[in-house]
Formats: sequence, C-alpha cells, structure tokens
Amino acid sequence: MTRFLARRLLTTLVSLVLASVVVFGAVLAVPGDPAAVILGMNAAPEALAAVREQLGLDVPAPRRYLRWLGGVLRGDLGESIQYQRPVARLIGDRLGVSVPLTLAAALLATLLAVPVGIATALKRGTVWDPLLVLASQVGAAIPSFWLGLLFILVFAVGLGWLPSGGFPGWDVSLGGSLRALALPVLALGLGQAAVMTRMTRAAMLDVLSQDFVRTARAKGLARRSVVGKHALRNALVTLVTVLGLTLVNVFVGAIVIEQVFSLPGIGRLALTAIGNRDYPLVQGVVLLYASAIVLMSFLVDLSYGWLDPRIRYA
Repeated sequence: MTRFLARRLLTTLVSLVLASVVVFGAVLAVPGDPAAVILGMNAAPEALAAVREQLGLDVPAPRRYLRWLGGVLRGDLGESIQYQRPVARLIGDRLGVSVPLTLAAALLATLLAVPVGIATALKRGTVWDPLLVLASQVGAAIPSFWLGLLFILVFAVGLGWLPSGGFPGWDVSLGGSLRALALPVLALGLGQAAVMTRMTRAAMLDVLSQDFVRTARAKGLARRSVVGKHALRNALVTLVTVLGLTLVNVFVGAIVIEQVFSLPGIGRLALTAIGNRDYPLVQGVVLLYASAIVLMSFLVDLSYGWLDPRIRYA
C-alpha cells in the first residue's frame, strides 16, 4: 500500500506542476502587451510601466514563473488588479458559496442517480427499462443553465417560493442563504443525476452479467444479497469514478449557474476577472480549478486501492 500511495502521490505532484506551467503560460499566450490590453492602447507610458512591474513583466518569463510558483507555495497568489486585494483572500471569500453549492449538488445527484441507476439495471427487459432510460437521456440533454432559468420562472417568478438570485451570506441569514442555494443546487444536481444514472446503469449491467453473479443466483441466494453483497460491491470502483467525475463536472458547471443566479462564488469571480482582464486573478482561479481536478483524481485513485486490493500491486 505504501508503494501504491507513493506512486500516486508522485503522479499528483507532477500533474500539479504541469498544471501550474499551463496556467502561467496562458498569460504569455495573450497577443500583444498584457499591460496595454488591460489599460488600453492610449494609456500613459508611466501607467503601462507600473502595470508591467505589478505583473512582473519586467523580468524574463522563467524567472517570473519561479517567482510566481514560490508565491503559490507560500499561499501568495499575487494581488488583483481590479480589486487591489490579495487573490488568495478573494478566492477564500468566495469558497463559502461555491463549496456548499458543489457538495450539495453532487450529493443530490448521487442520492438520485445511484438508486435509479441500479433500478434500471435490475428492470432491464421490462416495460420500466425504456421509460427510465428515456428519462435519463432527456435529463442529460437539458443544459443546467436552462434548468436554472426554468426554475426561476416557475418557483421564483411564478410561485414566489424561492429567491431568483443573490446570496445574503451565511453570517447574515442562514435560512436565507439556504433558500438562495436551493434552486442552483436543483439545477446543477438534476442535470448531473441524469448523466450519473446512465453510467451507474451501465456499471451494474456489466457486473450483473459476470459469472460470479450467475453463480450466486444459482446457489439460491436472495436477490437482495446478490445485488448488495456481490454486484454492487464489485461495481463500487466504477461508481467511485462516476462520483469523482460528477464532483468535477458540478464544480466546473457552477461557473455558469453562479452567473445565472447572481451568486458571489468562484465561477462568477472567474468570469468577472476574465472580462476585466485581471490576469493575476484569472491565474489564481484557474489554478484552483486545475488543482481541484488533479486532487480529485488522486482521491479517486486512492479509493481504488482501498476498494480493490489488486489495484495496489498493479
């Protein structure tokens, strides 16, 4: 297990370093002078020089990268040009919205998708199978932002049950904050639940067709025991992969949902930074997303070794 953990940890560290290179290189790929892009072509030379110094453009690119990477390792992501505040503090302030939104939507998708996916696999060949498959296909085809707009029209504008947008803050109103996240969670969770249902169904069908499941049935074991102790247990590796993908998709999908519902989260901060060409802030947010995806892959890999000991020695 130690060697397995060491290999996965080394792979994760290399992936994080490569992600930092890509994120830093994104600014270098911007055509022209980034300072002129930020301030405009008619900006004064003194202002351009000040922005170049703030962005570290007055030193060679490799040295700038090493300086930026050193700051990242210390928790210093630079200072936002637009807000004149540390990027790390701006991101930290927005995590209180994005993290609960992501976790709640992923939990909702899991609670809906896993039972329905298992049910569709067990009902294969019956009249319920095509109906459940059709429902999951329709759900997967509907964009989450369209669901969000539909929910606003129905539950906020039409019925007046929930707010159409905004976020009061956890310290201001706990109930109001939960109400503000209700519709975004539904919009994100239901869309991912449809995709997760199809993947869960495919995983269960693959396991149910294995010889050991047929042998368990031939021995006269109860259906609950066959499904729970044999089929589901052996499908957990695939289901964990699906859960990891769901968390990543929800975290990234929240960028659009936060904009639809005017939530002050990481996604809305990223779009605002891109629109204002706030390159230090863009770098910090994109690095956060890339690191979250890499770390999620690391946790999924660790779960493989725990669920299936054979993988530890692969």
